[in-house]
Amino acid sequence: MRLQFLKNTQVTCNDGSAAGFYLKEFRGSRRWLIFLEGGWCCHSKETCDSRYQNIPRLMSSTGWPQTKRGTGILSSQAEENPHWNNANIVFIPYCSSDVWSGNGPAPTPPPRQRQGREKERERNTNATEYTFMGSLIIREVIKDLIPKGIKLAKVVMLSGTSAGGTGVLLNIDRVASQLELLGAEAQVRGLVDSGWFLESKQQRSPNCPETISCSPEDAIKIGLRLWNGVVPDRCLQLYKRGEEWQCFFGHKLYSTLTSPLFVMQWLFDEEQLRVENIYMGGHSLSEEQWQYIQNLSRELKNSLREVTAVFAPSCLSHTAITKSNWMSFKVKGTSLPRALHCWDRSLEATRNNRTPSKGCPFHLVDNCQRPQCNPTCPALVDQTTQQELTLFQMLVAMGLDLQRLGLDPQGDADALASMVSNGG
Repeated sequence: MRLQFLKNTQVTCNDGSAAGFYLKEFRGSRRWLIFLEGGWCCHSKETCDSRYQNIPRLMSSTGWPQTKRGTGILSSQAEENPHWNNANIVFIPYCSSDVWSGNGPAPTPPPRQRQGREKERERNTNATEYTFMGSLIIREVIKDLIPKGIKLAKVVMLSGTSAGGTGVLLNIDRVASQLELLGAEAQVRGLVDSGWFLESKQQRSPNCPETISCSPEDAIKIGLRLWNGVVPDRCLQLYKRGEEWQCFFGHKLYSTLTSPLFVMQWLFDEEQLRVENIYMGGHSLSEEQWQYIQNLSRELKNSLREVTAVFAPSCLSHTAITKSNWMSFKVKGTSLPRALHCWDRSLEATRNNRTPSKGCPFHLVDNCQRPQCNPTCPALVDQTTQQELTLFQMLVAMGLDLQRLGLDPQGDADALASMVSNGG
C-alpha cells in the first residue's frame, strides 16, 4: 500500500501535518475495504501533550513511511486473506486522537463567569493548539477515492480495530449517505473489531480532566467538547444535550444504525480490562478483580444478543482482523474469515431477493464461561519473561489461590481436549 496525502490541506492531523491514507488498488475490483486504525484518544491539554510526546505517530504524519504492508484482512495474499485479498484496500492512519469523531476546531463558547470544576474544564477545553478532524478525514478520503473508482463500487466495507472500530460505529451511516449523494450504488457495511466497549464500573477521581486515568465515559464526555465531536443523528435523537457520549458505546448505538454491521469482540477484551486497572500478566490480581473478569463475559454476551452478525471468542486479547494468524481463531468450529464470508453471502442473497444458504453461520458466541476456554485463543504471555503461560499459571503467578476460587486446572484441560476434538 502506498501513502497518499489528502488533496484538502485544511483537513489535518492533530499537529497540523497533512492527513492521508494508504491505498492498494486491485484493477477491475468493485469491492472496497476501508480500514480505520485504532489507538484510544486524548481529551485534555495534559493528555494530548503526553500522547504527542510518547506516541507522536498517532498525532502527526511527519514520520509515516511511504509504503505499508497489509496483514490479516488487509493482506493481498489469498492464503492469509481468502475472501478480501482481491479488494481495493484503503488504510487510514489514526492521527486525530478523537475516536474518529472530530469535526474541526471547537467553537469558542460565549463569555460568562465559570465556577469551580466547570472553570477548570473550560480551561482544558480551549487551552490546546491541536486540531481534531477524525470524521472530516474520513469524508475527505472518500472524496479523494472518487477518481480511483469508488463511485462504481458494489460493496464498501468500513472496518476498524479498537478506537477505529468505535469510529466505524460513529461514521458508517455518514459514509453511506456521502456515497449515496455521490451517486454510488454500493452497499456500505461495517466491521467493528474490539471497539464494542462497555461503561466502566469503577468510581474515578474527581480530578479526571487533569489525569490520564479517566474512565471511557469521562474521557469521551470531556473530549467531545475539545474535539467538537459529532455522533450519528439518529442516536442523538435518543439523548439530550450533554449525553451524546452514550453514542460511543455500541450496545446503545447499534439499534439506531441503518447500515449492516459485523462485530468481532473478544469476551475478555484486554483494553476493557485495562480501563478497570486490570492488567493480565501484571504483578497482582485481587479476587474482586477476578470476579469482575468473570462478569465481563456475561455482560458482553448480553450486549451482543441483538447483533445480527457477531464473532465472540471467550479469550483474553485485543483486536483480531489485522493479525496474520486471524484465520486460526474459531468459535463453534467456524473461523473468523469464514463467518465474515457467510455474512457477506447472506447480505448478497437478501439484496438479490434470494434465500440465504443454510449451514453458513455468522452469529457465533462462545458458550464456555472462563477466559481462554476456547482452544484457538491467542497465547497468554508473561510480561516480564515473555514466556507463554496457561491461564492457571498466570493466575497463580498473580497471587490467586485456584482452590479458593473453585478452579480445577485438570477439569478444564479435559474440557479443552473435548472442545478440540469437536472442532473448537
